[in-house]
Amino acid sequence: MDTSTIVILDFGSQYTQLIARRIREFNVFSVVLPCTASLDRVKGLRPAGIILSGGPCSVYDADAPAADPAVLALGVPVLGICYGLQFVVHHLGGKVQAAAAREYGHAEVTVVAETPLFRGLPQTLEVWMSHGDEALKLPAGFSLTAKTANAVAGIADEARRIWAVQFHPEVAHTRQGMELLKNFCIDICEARQDWTPEHFIQATVARVREQVGEGHAICGLSGGVDSSVAAVLVAKAIGDRLTCIFVNNGVLRKDEFAKVQKTMREELGLKVVAVDSSERFLSKLAGVTDPEKKRKVIGNEFIAVFDDEAKKIFETEKHDGQDIAWLVQGTLYPDVIESSSVHGPSHTIKSHHNVGGLPADMKLKLIEPLRDLFKDEVRRIGRDLGMPDEILERQPFPGPGLAVRILGEVTAERVAILQEADQIVVDEIKKAGLYRKVWQSFAVLLPVKSVGVMGDQRTYANTCAVRAVESEDGMTADWAPLPYEVLRTISSRIVSEVRGINRVVYDITSKPPGTIEWE
Repeated sequence: MDTSTIVILDFGSQYTQLIARRIREFNVFSVVLPCTASLDRVKGLRPAGIILSGGPCSVYDADAPAADPAVLALGVPVLGICYGLQFVVHHLGGKVQAAAAREYGHAEVTVVAETPLFRGLPQTLEVWMSHGDEALKLPAGFSLTAKTANAVAGIADEARRIWAVQFHPEVAHTRQGMELLKNFCIDICEARQDWTPEHFIQATVARVREQVGEGHAICGLSGGVDSSVAAVLVAKAIGDRLTCIFVNNGVLRKDEFAKVQKTMREELGLKVVAVDSSERFLSKLAGVTDPEKKRKVIGNEFIAVFDDEAKKIFETEKHDGQDIAWLVQGTLYPDVIESSSVHGPSHTIKSHHNVGGLPADMKLKLIEPLRDLFKDEVRRIGRDLGMPDEILERQPFPGPGLAVRILGEVTAERVAILQEADQIVVDEIKKAGLYRKVWQSFAVLLPVKSVGVMGDQRTYANTCAVRAVESEDGMTADWAPLPYEVLRTISSRIVSEVRGINRVVYDITSKPPGTIEWE
C-alpha cells in the first residue's frame, strides 16, 4: 500500500498494540514486526520512522530479545520506548543496570532540554512508568532530555535522529502521550496522514482485483462485523464472482442461522450458500473439554466444510470457464497478534481458526482484506461502504461460537441452555440502551452445579456467568459496571425462563489478567 508507514519493532511489551493504534489515530499507517525481523524486511517497508517497544526483559540478560542494531543506522528517525531506550543505550556503548529504585505506575517527569520530541509539551509531564532497569551511562553523542527524581526519562542524539523515553507515551495514563507520539510521527518523521478509510478501500479493492483476476472467491461468512465487511469489500472488487458460505456449526446464537441468511441476502445483496453442519460439528466436539482443542476442532472442521463446498461450487462454475482459487476471511490484527508469536518474545494467548493458513491439500488461497485492521477501523470501513449500523454495531462474537463459552463438554443440550440464557442477556442489555456502550456482553455456561430452591423444590442445576466489558479495541478491557436493576432483571429472567440454570454470577475481571472470553 502506497502510504507512509511507521514500523514498530516489538520486544514483547503488553502495550505494543497500543502504540500501533495510537499512531493510526493520526491517519498514519503503522505495522508491528517482531524485534527479530530482518533488516531487509524492515527496509522493505520503506518506513518513515521506527519505534522500539517496551519489553519484560533486561537488555543485559543472555537471552534478552534484540533487534538488528543496524536499524539504528538506517537514517530514518527512531523512537525507543522503555526497553527500547535501554536497547539503544546498551547497543550504542552506554550502560544499563538494575535500578536502585524501580518505577511502576504514575510518575512525574521533568523536561530538561529542548527537543522536537517534547515540542509544545509542558516542562513537567505526568507519565506511566513500568521499569526495573535504568540507563546509568549514555552512549557518546546522546544527551539527557528528561528525568524523574530517580532515573533518566528521556535521551536524544539528534544528529543520528534517535530519541528515546523511559516512560510509556502510548498508555492513557501518560497525559501528553498522544502529543509526544504526534511530534515524532508527523513533525520528526514527516509521515503523510493518508491512512484513511477511503484510501484503504480503494487500495484494497485494487489489490483484490489483481489477486483474483478472473477467478472466483469464496467467503467464510459468520454474520459478524468482520466477515460481513470483508465480504462486502471483496464483492466491491469482483462482484458476483464472490460466493459466501455460511455454516451452521451447531454453536451459533439463538436463531442465528436464519437471521444471518436474511440479512446477508436482502440487506447486503450477497450471494450466500447456507450449510447446516451442526450435527457434524457437535459429533467432533463430543468429549472435548480443553478450550484450545475446541478451537482447533472447530477450525479444522470449518476448513473441511469449506473445502467440501468449494468443490461443489467449483464443479458448477468450471463449466462457465471460471476458476475458484480464493477463500476470503475476516481475520483482524488482534487475531493475528493473539494467535502467534508474531512479536518474537510475546506469548501466544489463543489460537484462531482463521489464522495460520490452510492445509497444503486445499485448493483455496487466502484473501484477508482486514488483516491489518483493528475492530474500530473495520467499522469505519464498513460505514464508508454504506453498510447498516445494525451489522456494524454488532458486538464481537468468537469464531468458535458458543463452544468457547461452554466450559467443559459441548453438547446439543448445553448449547440450547446457553442460547436461551445468552439471548436474555443481549435482550436486556439492548432494552437498557447499553448494547453499543459495551464492547461485549454475553452469558457463559459453567461446569458447576449447585443447590437451589425454586417453587419450594430443591434443585441441583447449572451456574451461568454473565460477562460485560468495556474496551476500545479488544486488546485490553475493563468489566462494565452494569446497573444493578439490569443485572437483577437478567438474573431473574435466566433462572425463571431457562431450564437447567438456578444460579447467575457476574464476572468483574478485567483483561489483563483475564481474557474477554472465558474458555
